[in-house]
Parts: sequence; C-alpha cells; structure tokens
Amino acid sequence: MSVSTEQPMKKAASQKVKQNPWTWIPSLYFIQGLPYIMVMSVAVTMYKTLEISNTEIALYTSWLYLPWVIKPIWSPFVDLVKTTRWWTWLMQVVIGGALAAVALTLPMASFLQYSLAFFWLVAFSSATHDIAADGFYMKALSDSNQAFFLGIRSSFYRVAMLTGQGAIVYIAGYLYEDMGMQYDYAWMWAFLALGGLILTGGLYHMFLLPKVEEEKQEDYTAKDIVKGLQDTFVTFFSKKGIWLSIAFLLTFRLGEAQLVKLNIPFMLDEFAKGGLNMTAKEQGIIYGTIGMVALTLGGILGGIALSKKGLKAWIMWMVLAINLPNGVYVLLSAFLPDTLQLAGLTDFLNLFDTFFEGVGFTSEPTRLFFISIGIATEQFFYGFGFAGYLMYMIYISQGQFKTSHYALCTGFMAMGMMLPGMASGYIQEMVGYTSFFIWVLVSALPCLLVTPLLKVDPNFGKKTA
Repeated sequence: MSVSTEQPMKKAASQKVKQNPWTWIPSLYFIQGLPYIMVMSVAVTMYKTLEISNTEIALYTSWLYLPWVIKPIWSPFVDLVKTTRWWTWLMQVVIGGALAAVALTLPMASFLQYSLAFFWLVAFSSATHDIAADGFYMKALSDSNQAFFLGIRSSFYRVAMLTGQGAIVYIAGYLYEDMGMQYDYAWMWAFLALGGLILTGGLYHMFLLPKVEEEKQEDYTAKDIVKGLQDTFVTFFSKKGIWLSIAFLLTFRLGEAQLVKLNIPFMLDEFAKGGLNMTAKEQGIIYGTIGMVALTLGGILGGIALSKKGLKAWIMWMVLAINLPNGVYVLLSAFLPDTLQLAGLTDFLNLFDTFFEGVGFTSEPTRLFFISIGIATEQFFYGFGFAGYLMYMIYISQGQFKTSHYALCTGFMAMGMMLPGMASGYIQEMVGYTSFFIWVLVSALPCLLVTPLLKVDPNFGKKTA
C-alpha cells in the first residue's frame, strides 16, 4: 500500500482540542529553536573560546547539519509509529539529557571528541523533533488557527535564538570574565542550565500537549513505509523544473554557509590575527541580541513585501539582500573600527560607552558602535532575503505530498549549508579574514545566475481577499 505523510487522522481531524493553544505553542517552538541554535551557532562560539582552530570548528560543526539533511528519510516512520505528540515530548527529554552530557564532557581532556558525539545526538533528536512538532501543529489546529499562530510560533522560535546566541553566550562570558571560572567550567554550567530547562519543557509537554491522535492508525509494515517514501521521492523529482529549483536551494545560501562558520571566530580573534578582539559577553549582546532583533525585523518586512507583490517580483531582490550585505565583514576586517575617530559623534559615543560599561564591557565605544551597526545591517537584510527562500520552498512543495516535499526542500537547504561550511575554515586560515569575506561575496554569483531562470507564478504569495 502507498503511504503518504499527508494522510489525515481518522478521528483527530474532527476532534476538538481541549487545551488552549496558548498553553503549548509558545513553549513548543521555544524548545524547538534552542537545540538548533546551540548546535549551529553557540557550539562555534564555545569551541573558539576553548581554543579549537577555525579549520576544525568549521569542519566538525558543519557535519552536524547532516541529520537535517537526511531527516526526510525517517519522516514517514515518525508520522506512522506512535504519535507525533509522543515523539515531540520524548525528543525534548532526549535533547535535554544530551545537552547536559555535552556539559559534563567539557572539563575532560578529550572534550572535543566526546562533546561532538553528544552534539550529534542533539542534532539527530532535534531534526526528529522538527518533524514531529510541525506535524503535531498541523494536526492539533484548524486551518484558521494554524494561520493565526504562525507568527506566534515564529516569534518564540526567534526568542529561542536570542536565548542561545545572546543569554547563554553572555552567561558563559560572565562566568569567565567576572566570576573567574575557566571557560570549560563556564560553558559546563551554561549547558547544564539549558539542558535542565529543556528537560523541564519535555515533562511539561508530556502532560500539556493536547491528545489529538489515535495511538496507532494501522499496522504498517516496513514495506509500506518504504513504498510511501518511494512515492514521496518520485513525485518530488518528477516536478517540472525541479533540478533548477534544487540548484537554487543549494546555491542561495552558499555565501552564508561559509560566513556563519567564521563570523563568530572573526569577532573573538585578537587584532593580531585579523579579528575584532571582542569578548564572549560582547559577542553575545551585539551578535546574539542586537543582530537577532534586526534579523527578526527584516524577516517581518520580507513577509509583508511578499504579501504585497508576490514571490516572483521580489525573489531576485531577496537574493541580493541576503548576499550583498556580507560586504560589511569585508569593511570590518579591512578597517578595524577601533582605529576610527569621528568628530561630532563624541557625545553620542559616550552614551554608547556608558551603556556597554553598564553590562561589564571594556572595549572602546567607537569600535562597538561600528560593529553593532555593521552586524545589525547584515542581519536585517539576511532576515529580509531569507523570507523569499522560505516562500520558494513552500512554492515548490505544493501538491499531494506537501509536508514530505517541504521536508525534502529543507534537506537540500541543510546540504547547501553543510558542504560549503566544511571547507570554510581551511579557506579562511589559508587566505586570512579579509580575502575570505571577499570570497564569500563572490560566492553569490551561482545563485545570481540561476535565479532569473526560475519559473514562478506571478500571483504566488500575494495576499488575497
């Protein structure tokens, strides 16, 4: 028999959800965002402060994308075995335990190998949680409620990113700089706290998530699941123009895939190595908080723009938006802001200095001002441009197997991040930061060549009555 992950539940579709969605949607998507940001971004900061080389950081953390690349392979299994509710809270418990295990490995002599092993468990569990949580969201809510809470779930996912890149990094920096801990123990306590938070979330959702599914729909065999997976792949790769679409998915983030592995080491490296000589606390506030707020605002504006004129009108502009602002890092690396003195801005910069001194920063205000402006600019346009990428994945996922096809799109997205990121550290250490950031800008060319060839419905994405 053919199995589709779109197959409706026998009773769940008509069953009324007793729990108020506000009691579980914010917490569900807050928990969903935490492990991803810890694996993809915070791990980079942690390994840099623990004196791992840029080449090793980029290579090893890029491999952690793999579970998100291949998650479509086991998505039918998650959809058919037990319930998405069961998979959701169980994966949260596993993620919490795995993050605590990462923490306990950090004071060890072989912390790199052991921590990476547990990060792999976090990544695999997080990818599985994504499948289950998104599936549960669609089963537990009506179409109108799904639309209403879409912005809510996205907002709390962003709060999770703020918590990881901002609060967790700041806490580790505070324990190191102000409490006198070594970085291995500072990160250990930060990860233990986060692991405990996610474990608590898993227990909370075990009781609070609404029971909208039957325990088991049918006695599916392994053959049924394989047949369903086969149908999903055949229909996806039979879409018109799919190979051009895949080329777009793989190249859209080619520059970012390399940048995101080295921008944090660039911030933390000392001036002698071409870096910005920032502390972990400074990086946590400027990149993890100011940058994340700018990213969110850019994403909101991108969604509004798409609803006004549609995807076709904006797609090339959004490709430019996500790539050209990477030039900010070329400027920061070529003209270090700590050497700049601007007449007429003294009073303003003194206010800026007072703010940063209030949270324990020691760097000069001019340097932090220009770093903040640069990172906020790059992150704002990244958020704006990425909205078009998400909309294009929705566009090519339309049809009978839209959930599974969207999972395949996110798999190609993750592959486009993983493969270039693996080599980025080696390239940077070979040519230096400024030349590397120029190379990141050049990496936009393949996508700029592919984008004009895409066929997009002019009305897709436009808001209708």
